[in-house]
Amino acid sequence: MKFPKAHTLKEIATLLHINYVGDADFPVLGMNEIHVVEAGDIVFVDHPKYYDKALASAATIVLINKEVDCPEGKALLISDDPFNDFNKLTKHFKPFHAASSSISETAKIGKNTVIQPNCFVGHNVVIGDNCVIHSNVSIYDDTVIGNNVNIQAGTILGASAFYYKNRPEGFDPLISGGRVVIQDHVDIGALCTIDKGVTGDTTIGEGTKIDNLVQIGHDTIVGKKCLIASQVGIAGCVIIEDEVTIWGQVGCASGITIGTKAIVHGQTGLTKSVAGHKTYWGTPVQEARTLLKEMASIKQIPKIIEELKNK
Repeated sequence: MKFPKAHTLKEIATLLHINYVGDADFPVLGMNEIHVVEAGDIVFVDHPKYYDKALASAATIVLINKEVDCPEGKALLISDDPFNDFNKLTKHFKPFHAASSSISETAKIGKNTVIQPNCFVGHNVVIGDNCVIHSNVSIYDDTVIGNNVNIQAGTILGASAFYYKNRPEGFDPLISGGRVVIQDHVDIGALCTIDKGVTGDTTIGEGTKIDNLVQIGHDTIVGKKCLIASQVGIAGCVIIEDEVTIWGQVGCASGITIGTKAIVHGQTGLTKSVAGHKTYWGTPVQEARTLLKEMASIKQIPKIIEELKNK
């Protein structure tokens, strides 16, 4: 998430009432999670296990809960609770604004686009030309939809990320300030849910087709011309490359990559990244051909045992 204008390190520290290490005029351009940070961004870290990763990331401002040696060309924001202060920044730069109508006055809707009854279209939503949005679809603030997109009834675009910190008093949510971006010629089935990014975009690539009852988590990127069948659950921060086919009831762990033109058979548990141009099945996931050979071999065990007994 980029800020509307550049701020200084001192301005951000003053906003959060915390100390800083670095030049007071050090530029701060935005804030992001570690997998999408760029120069000028703030990244937060609150566990020593991840200090080195955060300090070595592309982010040039690290919101951290301990004063450490500051790498050259970077700055630190020293916080007792980086998670909470990251939320404060999201609330400040991307505050929630309640809706006063079913279609916001700030929404931009293209030519020949049809929005059926009982839909909600939030603030700053952009919908392109020749789209059909069926009844009871909810499109949260800042969502961007391209041209020639069809969305079936009951689908929700832009719900918050399922991202929590476990505290003694209960689970504390990381507030989502990102977007959902749907590119051209995408079809989305009924009762799907696509969560917005925490600070970046959840993206569905051009020409992708999504069946009913699919869940796609925050900051996931789905490539072009993918097919995703019913009851698939994709966690956050997943990269699905172009022309991937995922059949029904597949579950996908967070932070993995599915390679170009991979095929994933139904009910597979994708627990790790998989290469493209191959077919997969099973939990934990394996190449389908290998798994089928193993299953065929296992079926021969009783016959082998019986032959050994008769020798």
